[in-house]
Amino acid sequence: MTARGDRQRSPDSARSAASSPAPPVAVQKCYDLLLYLLQRIEKFPRGQRFTVGDRLAGAAMEALENLVSAAYSKEKREFLDQANLALHRVRFLVRLAKDLQALPLASYEFAAERVDEVGRLVGGWRRAQKAAE
Repeated sequence: MTARGDRQRSPDSARSAASSPAPPVAVQKCYDLLLYLLQRIEKFPRGQRFTVGDRLAGAAMEALENLVSAAYSKEKREFLDQANLALHRVRFLVRLAKDLQALPLASYEFAAERVDEVGRLVGGWRRAQKAAE
């Protein structure tokens, strides 16, 4: 705020808010899932953090990257298929982390629900693309 009490906005924030459309819901939900998983992976025991944790983070990042690519590409189908495959890997790695007791049961349940939600959104997006072709 300035001395007069006016709010100042940086030119970058004003430009980005006006020029870029909101990402699809699947992208935002996947981003939220990745953020949640990264915070949990930091708390994994050392042995699992650098094996299961790294692969889990990588698979979740791959899913997000493919969804972002699908959102801004004309050829969405391949990116959506790759995102779906990465989500399947995330699903199994989250379960493995729970079974290794690196991820508490409550965190597993929350993450599994979010992975399923993103999976349903991606599945719907894939079906919509298939119908449009």
